[in-house]
Amino acid sequence: MDSGRLFGVGLGPGDPELVTIKAARLVAAAPVVAYHSARHGRSIARSIAAPYLREGQVEEALVYPVTTEDTPDYRTLIEEHYDEWARRLAAHLDAGRDVVVLCEGDPLFYGSYMHMHKRLHQRYATEVVPGVTSVSGASAALGRPLVERDEVLTVLPGTLPADELAERLAATDSAAILKLGRTFGTVREALDRAGRLADAWYVERATTAAERCAPLSEVDPATVPYFSLALLPSRVHEETAAALAEAGPAPRQGEVVVVGLGPAGRDWLTPEAQAALAAADDLVGYAPYVARVPDNPRQRRHASDNRVEAERAEFALSLAKEGRRVAVVSSGDPGVFAMAAAVLEVAAEPRWKDVPVRVLPGLTAAQAVASRAGAPLGHDFCVLSLSDRLKPWDVIAGRLEAAARADLVIAVYNPGSRSRTWQVEAAKELLLRHRGADTPVVLGRDVGGTEESVRVVRLADLEPAEVDMRTLLIVGSSQTRVQDRGGARPVVWTPRRYPAG
Repeated sequence: MDSGRLFGVGLGPGDPELVTIKAARLVAAAPVVAYHSARHGRSIARSIAAPYLREGQVEEALVYPVTTEDTPDYRTLIEEHYDEWARRLAAHLDAGRDVVVLCEGDPLFYGSYMHMHKRLHQRYATEVVPGVTSVSGASAALGRPLVERDEVLTVLPGTLPADELAERLAATDSAAILKLGRTFGTVREALDRAGRLADAWYVERATTAAERCAPLSEVDPATVPYFSLALLPSRVHEETAAALAEAGPAPRQGEVVVVGLGPAGRDWLTPEAQAALAAADDLVGYAPYVARVPDNPRQRRHASDNRVEAERAEFALSLAKEGRRVAVVSSGDPGVFAMAAAVLEVAAEPRWKDVPVRVLPGLTAAQAVASRAGAPLGHDFCVLSLSDRLKPWDVIAGRLEAAARADLVIAVYNPGSRSRTWQVEAAKELLLRHRGADTPVVLGRDVGGTEESVRVVRLADLEPAEVDMRTLLIVGSSQTRVQDRGGARPVVWTPRRYPAG
């Protein structure tokens, strides 16, 4: 028969909701649950774990003798109890039963479990589950950090002599002093002698309903239980907090960050872009792009039509001039037929010279479509827009012909829309003067989105009616190849080598 496993499970300082998920799971599953208790039988560890216990579990109460560390032969007596408790737990482990030993706080931080661990861990499979310490619970209860920057934290037992306590307290930045109770008078004296009494705080039963926090100098020694501690919090924190309160809020520099959202969805968004969106006070952009950013009630959203780029840029710059952090969002990459150029053009005016503008790149639609098809952009390529809203058609036709003559792969943005229905047919006719009818054309629509569609057709078979504003075309060169995948989407690539001559 295999032996059982021994678990030392930390339960935190007192609040059952501070028990970790793993600790709760192990407590609920254990055939045997052990815990230390005083002679009266009440166990703090068991009371914390109570919501996670179940009927039918064997409970082993490890009851301490009535004694103190000042009792003659204390160490011999307590070690005999540890040996006996370890034998009781070993009997369960030898029978194949897992044993969970409950421990308030952390099992290996002044925890009673450690005495079982040192006696049993070499004989049985053992796992220690850490818990929130009383020191962390007390710091949270006070709302004061223990240490900041390069400060040193010293943890001390209150059972040390006053001289040694005072010496250590005088030499450290921050401190936690445990095991108060009857040692409280010694601890208070040591703090006073170290010149630290005015900085010291008292925390009793941290995170429980009976929690009490007070300046240590005001605490009546007669009221102090064993489950309390003294804290000397971070001096750096107190000093910097006071300085900040006196200085008031620092003046804030606004800025405009033009952010590329990629072609669709969070998976296509860079970590740098995600950070900029999270830090923004205002989001500005074309309505469908603004809608792609998850709502945050802290932020203001300013959505507008796609035909007011200059006005949108001016509005973003005016917000930044007021000290606000503004993210101007674009689909794909903001520097490719998108908002970066519009913002920078307006920002070049003298009145915006003091407003910082940054551009964060995004994955382009051409890259997204190319990745779905294979590697059609594997050699020299160019990027063109067929939209004649901002430039005349004769310029577009001239550039398209030049690219075709140069035998470049061509990524075609904005090929058509409801108001532009003839440009794709005109581009097709122009390209066929310089490219063979079998030239592969990739049609990528809504890549990354819910309506994604990617097809490969011959240039001669390209149907303009199938192309809209959400479609991007990649027209291959004379070297672009198509590999049939036996019923799956064909793979398109352009070799990196080009034939000589």
